[in-house]
Amino acid sequence: MGPALAAVLALAALLPADALPCGAQRPDSDTASKLPGTWLYVAGAAQFPQHQVEMLLIDHALLRLEPGPGGQELLISHFVAVGDQCHTHNLTYLEVTAGNATLVKNAMTQQTEGMLMNTSSENLLLIQYQMQRERTYLGQYLYARNLSLSTAEREEFEQHAECLGLRAEQIVYAPWKTEVCQVKAAEGSSSPHPEPGAASTASPAPGTPWPGSAGN
Repeated sequence: MGPALAAVLALAALLPADALPCGAQRPDSDTASKLPGTWLYVAGAAQFPQHQVEMLLIDHALLRLEPGPGGQELLISHFVAVGDQCHTHNLTYLEVTAGNATLVKNAMTQQTEGMLMNTSSENLLLIQYQMQRERTYLGQYLYARNLSLSTAEREEFEQHAECLGLRAEQIVYAPWKTEVCQVKAAEGSSSPHPEPGAASTASPAPGTPWPGSAGN
Protein backbone atom coordinates (compact mmCIF):
# COMPACT_ATOMS: atom_id res chain seq x y z
CA MET A 1 0.00 0.00 0.00
CA GLY A 2 1.02 3.58 -0.50
CA PRO A 3 2.67 5.63 2.25
CA ALA A 4 -0.39 7.76 2.95
CA LEU A 5 -3.74 6.38 4.10
CA ALA A 6 -7.18 7.85 4.51
CA ALA A 7 -8.16 8.94 8.01
CA VAL A 8 -10.97 6.41 8.25
CA LEU A 9 -8.40 3.60 8.33
CA ALA A 10 -6.11 5.39 10.78
CA LEU A 11 -9.04 5.85 13.14
CA ALA A 12 -10.62 2.44 12.57
CA ALA A 13 -9.46 0.99 15.89
CA LEU A 14 -11.18 3.82 17.75
CA LEU A 15 -14.59 3.48 16.11
CA PRO A 16 -17.37 0.95 16.73
CA ALA A 17 -17.90 -1.50 13.87
CA ASP A 18 -21.35 -0.20 13.00
CA ALA A 19 -19.85 3.28 12.47
CA LEU A 20 -17.47 2.02 9.76
CA PRO A 21 -18.42 1.73 6.08
CA CYS A 22 -19.38 -1.60 4.55
CA GLY A 23 -19.28 -3.56 7.80
CA ALA A 24 -15.85 -3.73 9.42
CA GLN A 25 -15.30 -6.85 11.49
CA ARG A 26 -15.65 -6.44 15.26
CA PRO A 27 -13.57 -9.24 16.78
CA ASP A 28 -14.48 -10.96 20.02
CA SER A 29 -12.26 -12.87 22.43
CA ASP A 30 -12.29 -15.94 20.15
CA THR A 31 -11.45 -14.20 16.87
CA ALA A 32 -7.66 -14.43 17.13
CA SER A 33 -7.83 -18.18 17.71
CA LYS A 34 -9.98 -18.75 14.59
CA LEU A 35 -7.81 -16.85 12.10
CA PRO A 36 -4.47 -18.72 12.13
CA GLY A 37 -3.64 -21.10 9.30
CA THR A 38 -3.59 -20.91 5.53
CA TRP A 39 -5.97 -18.74 3.50
CA LEU A 40 -6.27 -19.09 -0.28
CA TYR A 41 -6.56 -16.01 -2.47
CA VAL A 42 -9.86 -16.02 -4.37
CA ALA A 43 -10.27 -12.58 -5.92
CA GLY A 44 -9.42 -8.91 -5.73
CA ALA A 45 -11.14 -5.68 -6.68
CA ALA A 46 -9.37 -2.35 -7.12
CA GLN A 47 -9.97 1.18 -8.31
CA PHE A 48 -6.26 1.91 -8.82
CA PRO A 49 -5.54 1.00 -12.49
CA GLN A 50 -2.07 -0.42 -11.76
CA HIS A 51 -3.52 -2.81 -9.18
CA GLN A 52 -6.09 -4.03 -11.70
CA VAL A 53 -3.28 -4.87 -14.12
CA GLU A 54 -1.22 -6.56 -11.41
CA MET A 55 -4.12 -8.74 -10.29
CA LEU A 56 -4.36 -10.10 -13.84
CA LEU A 57 -0.75 -11.33 -13.50
CA ILE A 58 -1.45 -13.37 -10.36
CA ASP A 59 -2.08 -17.09 -10.93
CA HIS A 60 -2.65 -17.81 -7.25
CA ALA A 61 -1.67 -16.58 -3.81
CA LEU A 62 -1.84 -17.64 -0.18
CA LEU A 63 -1.72 -16.05 3.24
CA ARG A 64 -0.40 -17.90 6.24
CA LEU A 65 -1.38 -16.40 9.61
CA GLU A 66 0.51 -17.35 12.76
CA PRO A 67 0.18 -16.08 16.33
CA GLY A 68 2.61 -13.33 17.28
CA PRO A 69 4.32 -12.87 20.63
CA GLY A 70 1.92 -10.22 21.91
CA GLY A 71 -1.26 -12.28 21.92
CA GLN A 72 -3.16 -9.69 19.86
CA GLU A 73 -1.01 -9.97 16.74
CA LEU A 74 -1.08 -12.49 13.92
CA LEU A 75 1.99 -12.52 11.68
CA ILE A 76 1.17 -12.59 7.95
CA SER A 77 3.22 -14.45 5.33
CA HIS A 78 2.24 -13.75 1.70
CA PHE A 79 2.96 -16.15 -1.15
CA VAL A 80 2.15 -14.77 -4.61
CA ALA A 81 2.58 -16.74 -7.86
CA VAL A 82 3.37 -14.61 -10.91
CA GLY A 83 4.42 -16.61 -13.96
CA ASP A 84 6.68 -19.44 -12.78
CA GLN A 85 7.92 -17.52 -9.74
CA CYS A 86 6.60 -17.55 -6.17
CA HIS A 87 7.29 -14.28 -4.37
CA THR A 88 7.15 -14.08 -0.59
CA HIS A 89 6.51 -11.18 1.75
CA ASN A 90 6.12 -10.99 5.54
CA LEU A 91 6.08 -7.29 6.35
CA THR A 92 2.52 -7.06 7.68
CA TYR A 93 0.54 -8.40 10.62
CA LEU A 94 -2.99 -8.37 11.94
CA GLU A 95 -3.78 -6.46 15.11
CA VAL A 96 -6.78 -8.10 16.75
CA THR A 97 -8.42 -6.13 19.57
CA ALA A 98 -11.77 -7.28 20.91
CA GLY A 99 -14.49 -4.71 20.23
CA ASN A 100 -12.49 -2.73 17.66
CA ALA A 101 -11.70 -3.20 13.98
CA THR A 102 -9.09 -5.85 13.10
CA LEU A 103 -6.32 -3.87 11.40
CA VAL A 104 -3.64 -4.88 8.91
CA LYS A 105 -0.43 -3.08 9.93
CA ASN A 106 3.03 -2.68 8.47
CA ALA A 107 5.51 -4.37 10.79
CA MET A 108 8.26 -1.82 10.09
CA THR A 109 6.32 1.45 10.26
CA GLN A 110 3.27 0.39 12.33
CA GLN A 111 1.10 2.16 9.75
CA THR A 112 -2.40 0.84 9.17
CA GLU A 113 -2.74 -0.68 5.71
CA GLY A 114 -6.25 -2.12 5.84
CA MET A 115 -8.86 -3.86 7.94
CA LEU A 116 -10.88 -7.05 8.00
CA MET A 117 -14.52 -6.82 6.96
CA ASN A 118 -17.55 -8.73 8.18
CA THR A 119 -18.51 -11.84 6.24
CA SER A 120 -21.23 -14.44 6.73
CA SER A 121 -18.78 -17.33 7.07
CA GLU A 122 -15.74 -18.09 9.20
CA ASN A 123 -14.28 -19.68 6.06
CA LEU A 124 -13.93 -16.28 4.38
CA LEU A 125 -11.35 -13.56 5.02
CA LEU A 126 -12.11 -10.18 3.42
CA ILE A 127 -9.51 -7.41 3.59
CA GLN A 128 -10.34 -3.82 2.62
CA TYR A 129 -7.62 -1.32 1.86
CA GLN A 130 -7.59 2.37 1.04
CA MET A 131 -4.66 4.05 -0.69
CA GLN A 132 -3.93 7.72 -1.22
CA ARG A 133 -2.32 8.94 -4.43
CA GLU A 134 -3.64 11.97 -6.33
CA ARG A 135 -6.96 10.83 -4.87
CA THR A 136 -8.22 8.05 -2.61
CA TYR A 137 -8.36 4.58 -4.17
CA LEU A 138 -10.34 1.72 -2.65
CA GLY A 139 -9.95 -2.01 -3.00
CA GLN A 140 -10.43 -5.35 -1.31
CA TYR A 141 -9.09 -8.90 -1.40
CA LEU A 142 -11.01 -12.10 -0.67
CA TYR A 143 -9.39 -15.20 0.84
CA ALA A 144 -11.01 -18.49 1.82
CA ARG A 145 -10.10 -21.72 3.59
CA ASN A 146 -10.80 -23.56 0.33
CA LEU A 147 -11.64 -22.58 -3.24
CA SER A 148 -15.09 -24.18 -3.31
CA LEU A 149 -17.05 -20.97 -2.77
CA SER A 150 -20.80 -21.01 -3.08
CA THR A 151 -22.68 -18.66 -5.36
CA ALA A 152 -23.93 -16.83 -2.27
CA GLU A 153 -20.35 -16.30 -1.00
CA ARG A 154 -19.23 -14.91 -4.36
CA GLU A 155 -22.24 -12.62 -4.43
CA GLU A 156 -21.39 -11.44 -0.91
CA PHE A 157 -17.90 -10.45 -2.08
CA GLU A 158 -19.36 -8.62 -5.06
CA GLN A 159 -21.83 -6.80 -2.79
CA HIS A 160 -18.95 -5.63 -0.58
CA ALA A 161 -17.19 -4.38 -3.71
CA GLU A 162 -20.32 -2.52 -4.79
CA CYS A 163 -20.56 -0.96 -1.33
CA LEU A 164 -17.08 0.50 -1.91
CA GLY A 165 -18.15 1.88 -5.26
CA LEU A 166 -16.26 -0.79 -7.22
CA ARG A 167 -17.72 -2.11 -10.47
CA ALA A 168 -18.00 -5.73 -11.62
CA GLU A 169 -15.29 -5.17 -14.25
CA GLN A 170 -12.87 -4.14 -11.49
CA ILE A 171 -13.07 -7.63 -9.91
CA VAL A 172 -10.45 -10.22 -10.90
CA TYR A 173 -10.65 -13.89 -9.84
CA ALA A 174 -7.43 -15.90 -9.52
CA PRO A 175 -7.24 -18.81 -12.00
CA TRP A 176 -5.11 -21.21 -9.87
CA LYS A 177 -3.51 -22.97 -12.87
CA THR A 178 -0.13 -23.75 -11.24
CA GLU A 179 1.13 -25.01 -7.87
CA VAL A 180 4.39 -23.10 -7.52
CA CYS A 181 3.41 -21.22 -4.34
CA GLN A 182 1.49 -24.09 -2.82
CA VAL A 183 4.71 -26.11 -2.79
CA LYS A 184 6.78 -23.22 -1.41
CA ALA A 185 4.24 -22.43 1.32
CA ALA A 186 4.23 -26.07 2.42
CA GLU A 187 8.03 -26.19 2.50
CA GLY A 188 8.17 -23.00 4.56
CA SER A 189 5.48 -23.97 7.07
CA SER A 190 8.03 -24.50 9.85
CA SER A 191 10.35 -21.61 9.02
CA PRO A 192 10.82 -18.86 11.64
CA HIS A 193 9.01 -15.54 11.22
CA PRO A 194 10.21 -12.08 12.26
CA GLU A 195 8.68 -10.15 15.07
CA PRO A 196 6.33 -7.28 14.16
CA GLY A 197 8.60 -4.27 13.76
CA ALA A 198 11.55 -6.42 12.68
CA ALA A 199 10.17 -8.20 9.63
CA SER A 200 11.96 -8.94 6.39
CA THR A 201 11.06 -9.70 2.80
CA ALA A 202 12.43 -12.04 0.14
CA SER A 203 13.29 -9.24 -2.32
CA PRO A 204 10.55 -9.75 -4.92
CA ALA A 205 10.80 -8.41 -8.44
CA PRO A 206 9.92 -4.70 -8.75
CA GLY A 207 6.20 -4.15 -9.13
CA THR A 208 5.23 -7.57 -7.79
CA PRO A 209 1.67 -7.34 -6.43
CA TRP A 210 0.85 -8.33 -2.86
CA PRO A 211 -2.80 -9.32 -2.44
CA GLY A 212 -3.89 -8.05 0.95
CA SER A 213 -1.12 -5.47 1.08
CA ALA A 214 -1.54 -3.37 -2.05
CA GLY A 215 2.09 -2.41 -1.74
CA ASN A 216 2.90 -0.47 -4.88
